[in-house]
Amino acid sequence: MPEPTDLRPAVERLAGRLRSLPQRRLQAGAAAEGLELARWLAREAQLLEFPDREPRLIPDDGVFTVGDQLAVAGNELVAALAEAEPAGGQRLLAEALARVTVTAKAVG
Repeated sequence: MPEPTDLRPAVERLAGRLRSLPQRRLQAGAAAEGLELARWLAREAQLLEFPDREPRLIPDDGVFTVGDQLAVAGNELVAALAEAEPAGGQRLLAEALARVTVTAKAVG
């Protein structure tokens, strides 16, 4: 069974990949893929931490920031999952790992 800490290296690898891509690849869709994942990770973390508050949306600050945005959002979800109810946390963790895998394949 995966642990919340299993998510951190997967997100960090993908964030590093996004940071290293040339501008043309980022603009061709890799940054959009990364931002979509970062927004989902951040939303899920916020729903765990602040269930009575509407989640805030990560802004689109440009193609060169998406790697950092992804890393922060992933680490936030790891921290929130560490405090979450085990049953719900495991389902969310599995979905997060699957989304990271799919995005990593899309980014290349």
